Amino acid sequence: MLTIHAAPLVLPVGAAAVAEGIGGGAVAVDGDRIAAIGSYEEVVAAHPAARVRRWPGLLTPGLRQDRARELLTRCYHPDPREADELGELPLWGEAFERLAATMDTARRAGSVRRGLQRMLRHGTTHVVGPFGADEPGLRTALSRSGLVQVPGRSGDGPPDLDPFAAGGDLAATAHGPLTVGGRADLAVFDVADEAALRAGGARLCVATVLAGRLVHRAR
Repeated sequence: MLTIHAAPLVLPVGAAAVAEGIGGGAVAVDGDRIAAIGSYEEVVAAHPAARVRRWPGLLTPGLRQDRARELLTRCYHPDPREADELGELPLWGEAFERLAATMDTARRAGSVRRGLQRMLRHGTTHVVGPFGADEPGLRTALSRSGLVQVPGRSGDGPPDLDPFAAGGDLAATAHGPLTVGGRADLAVFDVADEAALRAGGARLCVATVLAGRLVHRAR
């Protein structure tokens, strides 16, 4: 089924922003591929039978998480039922080491699943590996999440679910440009422009599309 994702501003990265006309910009997705990018009016006219999803703010490529390995293996992502005791943010450093000393396999696996889900809620579609053969549970969870593993260098500083925490701009933080025929990995943020996105961070994500599938939608 062909779907059009429309937003007031589309930043494809590597090409001009799209914010023409009263409808803003749009990306048409057919299966797991991008079928068209352009103004809302142009894309809808070319695909009149498509389902339309309208989003607030800014539509971009999905983001790349450079600290994925640390976030999944050196952090604990609390269960919501643990929020009163442990809070809601990932625990790392000494706090993680204290928990890890008594953590069983099931609890570690739950943390990994929650970490992957929370990456999706931050507009992440690609994660920097590698995740080795000595970590079959981690590799299985990553495969099931649909997140794409890519080579690269892990970032510096404390692990953070927000890919913008490292200070890069959208071009440096996106998985790559949106292109017609390319894989449909998108993120949508409830902000007016890139400056507001970098200031507010990826926590403002309202939707993540992974290979054409809507895998996160803010309530």
